Amino acid sequence: MRFMIMVRANQMSESGAMPEDALIAAMTTYHEELAKAGVLLDATGLQPSSTGWRVRYSGGKRTIVDGPFAETKELIAGYTLIQVRSREEAMEWARRFPAPFGEMADGEIEVRQLFELDDFEPSDAVERFRDLEASRRDA
Repeated sequence: MRFMIMVRANQMSESGAMPEDALIAAMTTYHEELAKAGVLLDATGLQPSSTGWRVRYSGGKRTIVDGPFAETKELIAGYTLIQVRSREEAMEWARRFPAPFGEMADGEIEVRQLFELDDFEPSDAVERFRDLEASRRDA
C-alpha cells in the first residue's frame, strides 16, 4: 500500500522562506528512519505557487493560469511517499512526522492512499499502464 503524506502550504512556505536548519535536521532524521525501515519511496519540498501554474480544463479547452494562488490552505508545500503494509502502519509513520514549519508554528499534513492498478477493473488501458510501470522499473 502506498500513501502520500502531503504538507499543507502556509504563508511561510508560499513566501519562499527557507526552513531553519533545526527543521531540516528533524525532517532528515525522520526520512532516514523511513529509509532504514525500507518504506520511503520519495520525498521533497515544493517551491512556492508563484513559480508554478495550473491548467484549467473547461468546454474542451485548456487554459494556463500562472501562480501565485490565493488560497494557501489548498496548496501543497511538499510530500513524502511511503509504501507500507497497512493503513495503520501509514498512520503510525504520519504521527511521527515532524511539525512541518517547526514545533511552535501552525501546520498540517494530509495523508492519502494512492490507487494501485489492481484497484481498477481490468482493461487494455490498465494493462498499458502496467507495461509502462514495468518499463520504468527496468530502465
